[in-house]
Amino acid sequence: MQPLGADEPAAVGPYRLLGRLGSGGMGRVYLGRSAGGRTVAVKIVHPQYALDEEFRARFRREVAAARRVGGAWTAPVLDADPDAPVPWAATAYAAGPSLTQAVTAHGPLPRHTVRALGAGLAEALATVHDLDLVHRDVKPSNVLLTLDGPLLIDFGIARATEGTASLTATGASVGSPGYMAPEQILGGRVTGAADVFSLGAVLAYAATGNPPFPGDSSAALLYKVVHEEPELGSLDGELRDMAAACLAKDANRRPTPTDLARRLAPQGAAAVITGGWLPGALVEQVSRSAVQILNLEGAADAPSGPVDFSSPAVTGAFGPAPVMTPAADTAPGKLSVSLAAASAPGATGRGRRVSCTVALAVAGALAAISLGVTTWLHPGSHDGNDTAGSAPTHPAPTRSAPADRAGAIPARYLGTWEGKATGLGGALPMGTFRVTVHQAAPGKELGNLRQTDQLGGICIDILTLKQVNSTRLLATSTGAKTNHQGCDPAPHDVELTPTGDDLTYTSTSAAEGNPEARLSKVTADD
Repeated sequence: MQPLGADEPAAVGPYRLLGRLGSGGMGRVYLGRSAGGRTVAVKIVHPQYALDEEFRARFRREVAAARRVGGAWTAPVLDADPDAPVPWAATAYAAGPSLTQAVTAHGPLPRHTVRALGAGLAEALATVHDLDLVHRDVKPSNVLLTLDGPLLIDFGIARATEGTASLTATGASVGSPGYMAPEQILGGRVTGAADVFSLGAVLAYAATGNPPFPGDSSAALLYKVVHEEPELGSLDGELRDMAAACLAKDANRRPTPTDLARRLAPQGAAAVITGGWLPGALVEQVSRSAVQILNLEGAADAPSGPVDFSSPAVTGAFGPAPVMTPAADTAPGKLSVSLAAASAPGATGRGRRVSCTVALAVAGALAAISLGVTTWLHPGSHDGNDTAGSAPTHPAPTRSAPADRAGAIPARYLGTWEGKATGLGGALPMGTFRVTVHQAAPGKELGNLRQTDQLGGICIDILTLKQVNSTRLLATSTGAKTNHQGCDPAPHDVELTPTGDDLTYTSTSAAEGNPEARLSKVTADD
């Protein structure tokens, strides 16, 4: 946990903030304490989402769904204000590492711990599915290990299967590569069986220390989940059989959470967990963490709350950008926040038109968050397979100076082009490809490719011209040095071919599934 900075709030709603736990797709996560002494995790959304009525509607539904979940092995939502100027939610805080952190620090878990873990998570999922909800993002970083048993967290992305409203952004995929079920990846109907697939992957990771679908890129992970059998390593006996059954490609062949719970703990998960279920090293770690939390002193005296608007009316355009000024008193957790906003409904009734006068540092802190809007985070989580919620932020690619303004590229190719991409012959959605082409001579940089995958991960490739004529442009595509580790850095050939008013993009990168895309012009070259 990090201490509060001078540009961060000291309080949100009725909760005094004690420190920053981490940041996630929706915003920042803080450790908070109520007036009665209850410790909570307070999640504050990114300010830009507060101005989006569609996000508010999704967030309101997500909170309502999360509040319905109250099983023994889940972290409940205790409080929330979806209608606050900056929406927030508070969940019960549990002292304990995520499964990712535990395995990274201590290695694979003992067999009896894995059984208890699986039984608790299976009972949690049975409760969730009985409410017609699907978690959709069961993974090691969303599992906490506490002295009282495992906890499944982050129900902010749960979706009511009986409803018709999507709780995720249009076209977005919820989940984490390597832990998503095949039907999730392929855009099929997602049911509770998808959570069972993810649970099988989590159990394999806990027992072996390695994910069952290893890979060094999102495309490789997604391909393996859909087409290859899991790598279960040293896992054997009944645990191996259960993990393999959960990881069946056919959703109809997977066991139900209730069946799994009975096989793992016939007398119930509580019976297995009572008397101690964690190895000694983890018990010591959890105990130290609990003591540190109890000894924390709150932030200093002058609390600040969420920024405020004069009215909640909605339209589609923004006013002037906020002016950010540090608070006069720069002690950690202290800032002065004032924001006046005039708002009026627009013709579409969507969005907000805001004219702001702001003296706030909190917006600067929260504005650093640049991940997807539906992933709720446990502090410090990272699976090595996450693309949504954990990919590093890349600056927008800047167009390099043309190598030769009187170069070899016909005007037909110049400009910025964008479209949806697929791999594996159209079977694998790969997000949005954006190609910028400017004038260059052979052997010189002609522009770049920005790939935004289904989970929000971004990779940048630099394009170098090899040859070009009126029917084909051939270039070498090489991963930028600033890319995260999930991107493919190896040079490979790409082609751009005129197709009507568009360009067809093809790639020889087998590691990425030989992506293809039809790109339409977005802007012309200047």
